[in-house]
Amino acid sequence: MTRPWLNVIGIGEDGIAGLSPAARTLVEGAEVILGGDRHLDLSGNTTAQRLPWPSPFNAMIDVIRGLKGRRAVVLVTGDPLWYSVGARIAKGIPAAEIVFHPQLSAFQLAAARMGWSLADLETLTVHGRPVEQMIPFIEPDARLLILTTGAQTPAQIAAFLTERGYGQSRLTVLGAMGGDRETRFEGTAAQWSHDVPEFNTMAVDCIAGDGAQVFSRVASLPDSAFLSDGTMTKREIRASTLSRLMPMRGALLWDIGAGCGSVSIEWMRAARDARAIGIEPRADRRDFAAQNALRLGTPALKLIDATAPEGLGSLPAPDAVFIGGGVTADVIRIALGALKPFGRLVANAVTLESEAVLLAAFARHGGDLVRLSIAKADPVGGLTGWRPSMPVTQWSLIKS
Repeated sequence: MTRPWLNVIGIGEDGIAGLSPAARTLVEGAEVILGGDRHLDLSGNTTAQRLPWPSPFNAMIDVIRGLKGRRAVVLVTGDPLWYSVGARIAKGIPAAEIVFHPQLSAFQLAAARMGWSLADLETLTVHGRPVEQMIPFIEPDARLLILTTGAQTPAQIAAFLTERGYGQSRLTVLGAMGGDRETRFEGTAAQWSHDVPEFNTMAVDCIAGDGAQVFSRVASLPDSAFLSDGTMTKREIRASTLSRLMPMRGALLWDIGAGCGSVSIEWMRAARDARAIGIEPRADRRDFAAQNALRLGTPALKLIDATAPEGLGSLPAPDAVFIGGGVTADVIRIALGALKPFGRLVANAVTLESEAVLLAAFARHGGDLVRLSIAKADPVGGLTGWRPSMPVTQWSLIKS
């Protein structure tokens, strides 16, 4: 039976004094301690070999494996498995070989300082990640706790809020929580001007002003939210499309014929850590998609210059596929073959030729086939009438 040999210990600003007796004994008796400079300074152990995080950081797992057979401790901030390096360690080292020792996390400390219920807010991290990924969580009356990426992050978030009509949102930046050097800075987004410490946690109380942008993470955003040349999956059709694609946490979407990225972006906004690859041969539309991804909070959208089916062969297996352009029997065949079990495929067609391909796919594979007809109220002289859009044939399937 495998015995644990690696201890991953959360430590706070109060250092060794704040650890449980068991964790403190492990730190004091360690032969080697791995962590950031701040963690090593807090450890209090002056006899152990002290190893800083390796560079590049991705070499960390190999370094840790090399410590097997020694009394090894990894020090991290707070809870090792809550937006911390412990999650990466757990992917590279068998769980049976690790013991995790959690300390109070920055989220718990910040919630306590603010008097906020953790169950009623969003916990986010932009530490080492694009700050734009917090944008989808800006909505009226939302409360956010955010692990930042540095001293400049609060000002960036304040700008995002102000640009979207949330300039009166209350911001609090907390530093060195739980230690003698604890700091607190407060202000509104529109008037934020504080110089804050490099290592901080941010609390945002979102307050919508007149004309504030009100976007939900549930489909579907207005068409006007996207920069485009007019060629895009329109709002009502997009809502139906996404309901059948079923965004899920960490799932990967192939968006074939991505255009301005509307389906990919809404997929990523709808589920935490959802990923998308947009396949789009036109450079101008990829540029629209890249700009939309930043503006709407999905900076991790990957865009590739390719056509289907030629550009599909080297892509990782998807959890869902959307075919919004270039519907052919070959594209459907390759997409179905690549889909993971329980993967979802949705294809839309507006031309008779593309519709014929979907009719044949439905006859061969089953699934659901629907025709979507949308009409919108529009002026007719001095009155109002219904103006229909081109009908869309939509075929969808869940891979068994």
